[in-house]
Amino acid sequence: MPGLESLRQQQYYAHPRNAFWPIMAQLFGFNSELNYVERCQQLIAHQIAVWDVLKSCYRPGSLDQHIDSRTMEINDFGGFLRQNPDIQAICFNGAKAEQLFCRAVLKDLSSVPILKKLPSTSPAHAAMRFQQKLEAWQCIQAYF
Repeated sequence: MPGLESLRQQQYYAHPRNAFWPIMAQLFGFNSELNYVERCQQLIAHQIAVWDVLKSCYRPGSLDQHIDSRTMEINDFGGFLRQNPDIQAICFNGAKAEQLFCRAVLKDLSSVPILKKLPSTSPAHAAMRFQQKLEAWQCIQAYF
């Protein structure tokens, strides 16, 4: 789920220290300082969709560990994948997204694209430096 700053701005990865947009910009050759709509257009041009595993939930604060599992509503990945059969891979921004997907979505899918867990771009995931995250995320270029 988006963090508090992302929810406030109604933009994915809005926290100024989140590495998602700088990583995408480096991997796909655009300026990370573009406005939000232009950055989203760059992702679309490279056939990248951004979607949360959870459609909604209650979570005080921004940390995934505080998600109240009783309130989780899962997005319709089965419908999304049926409407978009050319999807080759689903890449997860962090372990929690992959864990939720595998637990709540995977069992209901008739066919599954490649699944790839990537390190979280969140500033809360300080165990990795930006360069290490960038190197790990380079693998997505093979799918687009």
